[in-house]
Amino acid sequence: MRHFGLIGKSLGHSFSAKFFNGKFRAEGIDADYQLFEMDDVSAIDKLIAEHNLEGFNVTIPYKESIIPHLDGLTKEAHEIGAVNCVVINNGQKIGHNTDITGIEASLHWLDIDSNPKALILGTGGASKAVQYALKRRGIEFKVVSRDSSRGDITYDKLTAEVIAQHKLIINATPVGMTPNVEDAPSIDYSAVGTEHRLFDLVYNPAKTEFLKRGEAQGAKTMGGMLMLQTQAIASWHLWNEKEKPETAQSQYIN
Repeated sequence: MRHFGLIGKSLGHSFSAKFFNGKFRAEGIDADYQLFEMDDVSAIDKLIAEHNLEGFNVTIPYKESIIPHLDGLTKEAHEIGAVNCVVINNGQKIGHNTDITGIEASLHWLDIDSNPKALILGTGGASKAVQYALKRRGIEFKVVSRDSSRGDITYDKLTAEVIAQHKLIINATPVGMTPNVEDAPSIDYSAVGTEHRLFDLVYNPAKTEFLKRGEAQGAKTMGGMLMLQTQAIASWHLWNEKEKPETAQSQYIN
C-alpha cells in the first residue's frame, strides 16, 4: 500500500483524508491518506520514514517553514515562496504549489473581467499564492496585515473609502474557520457593495461569517471548497505521475 498525508498544526477542520481516501478507492489505487498534526516541522524526515510516505500536503502554519527541509522546489513554488504539496521520489522531497491552481479556478468562477483593485487579508503561505495569481492576471492589490512591516496596509487603516476602491477582497487568513465560525476579518463591511467580490480561502464552514456579511451587502461571494478540490486533484496527479527530481528547479535547499 502507498501512503500519503497532510501535515499541519491543528487539523480538526480538515476534509482532506475523506477526499483522498475516497478518490483512491474510486480509482482502484491501493493507497491511504492520513492527517499528521505536528508541533515542529523539523520532525518531517522522521514522520516520512515512520509512515513510508510518498507524498504529503502542507497546511497552516508550515507552508513556508517546510521549505528548508526540502531537497528542491518547482519554479512556481520557488517564485511564490510557499509549498502545499510535496512529492517524494527516489528519496528526494520536491515542493510544489497546487494552491495556485485552486485560486485561479476560483477567480475564474467569480467572473473577474474588469481587473478590479484587490485587498488580500493575511500575509502567510496562502496569501503568497494569492499574490502570485493576481500578479499573473495583472490585478493591482494591497496586502492587509496586523503588522505594518509585513503588509502594505494595516487593518486600522482600512477606511470605508479604501474598501470601496477595492472591489475584490480575499480572505487568506484562518479567521472564521471551524470551530471559530462566528469570527470574521476586522473590516468595515458597510463599505462593501453590489460591485464587490468576496473570496474566502476557508472551506469549513462552507459559508463563513466573512461571506455572510458580504452577501448581506449584495456582494458576490466564493468560499474555499472549489479551491480545496482543485488543489487536491492537482496534488493527486503529481503523486500519480511522479515528476523526476531533475525536472524541478535546480535550487536545492540545504
